[in-house]
Amino acid sequence: MRYISTRGHLSGMPTSSGPTFSEILLGGLAPDGGLYLPESYPQVSSSELEQWRQLSYADLAWAVLSRFVDDIPPADLRALVTRTYTAEVYGNGRRKETAGEITPLLWLERPDPARAEGGLAILELSNGPTLAFKDMAMQLLGHLFEYVLARQGAEINILGATSGDTGSSAEYAMRGKQGVRVFMLSPHDRMSAFQRAQMYSLHDANIHNIAVRGTFDDAQDIVKAVSNDHAFKAKYKIGAVNSINWARVAAQVVYYFKGYFAATAAAPRGSNHQVAFAVPSGNFGNICAGHIARMMGLPIGRLVLATNENDVLDEFFRTGVYRPRSTAETCATSSPSMDISKASNFERFVFDLVGRDASVVRKLWAEVDAGRSFDLSGTPFLARLPQFGFISGSSTHADRLATIRQTFAKYGLMIDTHTADGLKVGSELRTPDMPMVVLETALPAKFEQTIVEALGRQPQRPAGLQGIEDLPQRVQVMDVSVDAVKRFIEQHVR
Repeated sequence: MRYISTRGHLSGMPTSSGPTFSEILLGGLAPDGGLYLPESYPQVSSSELEQWRQLSYADLAWAVLSRFVDDIPPADLRALVTRTYTAEVYGNGRRKETAGEITPLLWLERPDPARAEGGLAILELSNGPTLAFKDMAMQLLGHLFEYVLARQGAEINILGATSGDTGSSAEYAMRGKQGVRVFMLSPHDRMSAFQRAQMYSLHDANIHNIAVRGTFDDAQDIVKAVSNDHAFKAKYKIGAVNSINWARVAAQVVYYFKGYFAATAAAPRGSNHQVAFAVPSGNFGNICAGHIARMMGLPIGRLVLATNENDVLDEFFRTGVYRPRSTAETCATSSPSMDISKASNFERFVFDLVGRDASVVRKLWAEVDAGRSFDLSGTPFLARLPQFGFISGSSTHADRLATIRQTFAKYGLMIDTHTADGLKVGSELRTPDMPMVVLETALPAKFEQTIVEALGRQPQRPAGLQGIEDLPQRVQVMDVSVDAVKRFIEQHVR
């Protein structure tokens, strides 16, 4: 399996010239500023789907990821995923008895064909160490980085940006890993107190937190600028763990297969029954994994994209206009991990939407990089949109409060603010012909203030995270400055 860039790097060259999985694992952005994708999506047949149905999560992860990874010996890859996906690592959530499933499915309303009800479920993705779905991929990345670096006798300095959950997931996955340092940017005073504490209370020597006086998009722009300085990137061995990193997206593809199998467990075999997934979306990485699973042949009927008040993605799927917002236009909301107005992974989908024509992507992102928008309405590209199964909607603070209250009253389930956005939009767009599976984003403990506002009670926390906000914190606060971040890296790398 070789990889290509959405902006055409290596296009026209022999397939054998493309980078391998391990090479792009450590590299982040392509040299032309684009994002890596497989030269073609591996296909999974109906018979293979049935063979995979009964696999454990670790075995399923190996089956899926081995389609994308052919430069790591199969036995080594299997050992890495087996070490990653254990009940001990993913047993921090609400139902200990299902921890071994890794991503258990919780039915809110079971399918009832006789009553024309497709069913409504939550796919639990947040039982990992930091109580966020990012742990599903990030824990594997920690093992992959350490393995590949050891094999090469190399080191890497990971530079990332977080709107709340990626940072803590990356730091918990990379802390203490040999050959790895982490420099994580976050928006100053724009995360929950719990999210800040998870990151800033880590004092491992290889973990460095930088809070920039701006938004997540400002932090993400700094990461891209540093990554596009090829001399600096090479000298300081800069890598990425944000969802621009292909391995993150590939690892997330796995739980769409697992969720599909759980949601169709009672369906007649061989029925090719379809499932809809509702996905809270900020940076488009999570739902991009669903798009890739669908392109591989997983019978996903609908990919329901849910945004908060920062609705740039919803606007595109409704109108064909992609209009990233400025810092001043980006709202600070009660689902802060989605306070994003420039969705990096969206470029991967648009590459497929325009028929994998890198010249079109270059032209479109030249507009984005210049701070402008692009409009595909009235073009043949937008006419192709329905074939990809996307539909979208948005949610507000009032909506998520109401959804949290209704879910707790009706089902006895406490959900976080981002999952509430997904459940609100998913419930509105569900159809009787297929189950609607809402992807859980985090556990409620990460957003106590809004949970208390909605329900008048504190969410439960795992014992190990009690009082985390009271721990000493270590963070460097700085203005939005590429040069300042570069100097910080220079000072902390031997």
